[in-house]
Amino acid sequence: MNNKSTDLSKFFVVGINYKKTDASVRGLFAISNEHYEKILQLAPSFGINELFILSTCNRTEIYGFAEDASLLINLTCSQAPAIKEKFVELSYTKNNLAAIKHLFNVGAGLDSQILGDYEIVGQIKQAVKFSKEKNSIGSFLERLVNCVLQSSKEIKNKTALSGGTVSVSFAAVQYIKEKISDFTGKNILLLGTGKIGKNTCKNLVDYLQTKNITLINRTQQKAAELAAELGLKHAPINDLAFHIKNSTVILVATNATDPTILKSHLENSGDKLIIDLSIPYNVEKEAQELSNVTLINVDELSKMKDETLQKREAEVPKAKAIIKEHIDELLAWQEMRKNVPVLTAVKYKLQEMNSCKLFSNYTFQNISAQLPINNNDEKIQKVINVMALKMRNKNQRGCHYIEAINDYIACGAN
Repeated sequence: MNNKSTDLSKFFVVGINYKKTDASVRGLFAISNEHYEKILQLAPSFGINELFILSTCNRTEIYGFAEDASLLINLTCSQAPAIKEKFVELSYTKNNLAAIKHLFNVGAGLDSQILGDYEIVGQIKQAVKFSKEKNSIGSFLERLVNCVLQSSKEIKNKTALSGGTVSVSFAAVQYIKEKISDFTGKNILLLGTGKIGKNTCKNLVDYLQTKNITLINRTQQKAAELAAELGLKHAPINDLAFHIKNSTVILVATNATDPTILKSHLENSGDKLIIDLSIPYNVEKEAQELSNVTLINVDELSKMKDETLQKREAEVPKAKAIIKEHIDELLAWQEMRKNVPVLTAVKYKLQEMNSCKLFSNYTFQNISAQLPINNNDEKIQKVINVMALKMRNKNQRGCHYIEAINDYIACGAN
């Protein structure tokens, strides 16, 4: 893409998350792939050319470069202007270094509803990949996200912040185990086999010790592939009503904009434990009015506390120290990028001088050059490397041309 200005004073994140909103409110601002694509198409008309959107069960955030944060808010709400006022009321805005730190914290699981939840890493990768495919990721955002992912990986490897088995998908399985002790003759239905659904499914198999699980997905092939991998059953979406009626436990992890499981599906169908991991909710709200239905959502699951989370809390200072190192490296890289135009101009000038016969004749008449003439490119690069190092270490400004020329002439005499 055509790389725009990456002035960090114009870098923002605006968003909402679980800290000020419950799952029902977050569902109003969830961004589907269709909405995401439309937002990316509209972005240039808002003066925004570098951005990505992170929309998960915990948050909806837009990261990008803009003259003002209000442009990012207007763009985010462009597909649903009726909820803009509510978004403004509930959202937070971070700018410059604060926005950078926020993304590092999110990527490390420090800002997750369940501390250390590592599922966020895959969601960041997916969000950025989608934006990159639409030419909306420039060199800074790409570098930033790579640094965030490297930092997150180092935190996972060197600390116990993500130790144990605590995530939303795992919490769902733990809740089921608490409520149902014997799965003999009981059917489990999992609707949705995306990232969250797949992780939940594997936890079901590992921790409930049952294969009596049926998978349903709008794209049936995805359900069939996961079922084959884990030795489970799968069914087409058209058979959803039948499997709802015949299942004791139902888990929902879809990204549909409207409820998929309705109150009418659940009436007179026996006791049901339903866990809705979707944002927005994919189980009709009125379903919880039924006496035979226990309906749990992601916010309720995230309240589960155990020893693992206490151990994770103790790892937070280590994680923050690792994040600081990676942010310092990112900022050093960003500072060096400011010098690239000067370095390029000086290199071009030295190449121009080298091709000048008058300069060549003077140089080789007055300097006993040790390097052969075909090493001129090597000498020029050596000068540029030294110049770059000085600019980085000493923050030198000013007479770069004169110093580089002197260095180049001196290089011929060494």
